Amino acid sequence: MDRYAVLGNPIGHSLSPEIHRRFAEQTGQTLQYVALEVPLDGFPEFVADLRAEGFRGMNVTVPFKQEAFALSESLSDRARAAGAVNTLIRTDTGWRGENTDGAGLVRDLTRNLGLALRQHRLLLLGAGGAARGVVQPLLAEQPALLHIANRTTEKARQLVASFPGEKRLAHSGLDGPFHAPYDLIINATAASLEGVAPAIPDGLLAKGGAIYDMMYSDRPTAFIEWGRGQGAAIAADGLGMLVEQAAESFHLWRGVRPDTRAVLTAMRPGGQPSS
Repeated sequence: MDRYAVLGNPIGHSLSPEIHRRFAEQTGQTLQYVALEVPLDGFPEFVADLRAEGFRGMNVTVPFKQEAFALSESLSDRARAAGAVNTLIRTDTGWRGENTDGAGLVRDLTRNLGLALRQHRLLLLGAGGAARGVVQPLLAEQPALLHIANRTTEKARQLVASFPGEKRLAHSGLDGPFHAPYDLIINATAASLEGVAPAIPDGLLAKGGAIYDMMYSDRPTAFIEWGRGQGAAIAADGLGMLVEQAAESFHLWRGVRPDTRAVLTAMRPGGQPSS
């Protein structure tokens, strides 16, 4: 039986085994997918052992995406632009590194939530690995503006500078200056893990605008609550992104694309998306 895994530390909370179990059942694929906790100082050796055991591919989550990037024998354009790898695909001689995070985010925004990104103004909060992985796919949707705001302004500047000549990009600290209003505000910071919302001013969201937290939770995150208070027409968490990026990985491994809507509906608390 072909074997796959999600690698992280910690990893016990991961929904990925359940998502891929549902994908396999739906598409008639025979495979095994498990969650494995990797020692913080032993990622390359751990992956080498899995290769020796015959694993066909892995998803990679925090804090190992940069290490997965470093050990990949080849990289997709998406992974190279992100500087991080969340999907490893076995080759004859090593691993090919992919990044499906941005594709998962865009599919959730446009397909599941019905949001238009073309010629719209986007604000992306954060400039770490989560943000870096989604910049190129968001730009591919041809927004009018993609503004990256980060607690440390210099880190936001460096991320923008990694896309030389891209005139649709702007950067600032979390205190601005901003180019409001924004049609969509995306939280790619770790603030939700701490139970708080990013420290940005009120009044940045356009009337009828949307907010999106890349974190997911059984209850509304602090950022979701902030967005509702700002009058967001749509306020969604990152469960849809998780399912969609997993589907992209599944497609890369197995050559078949599962029906993500059925899986997402089944996994939502109460069966309903955030709104």
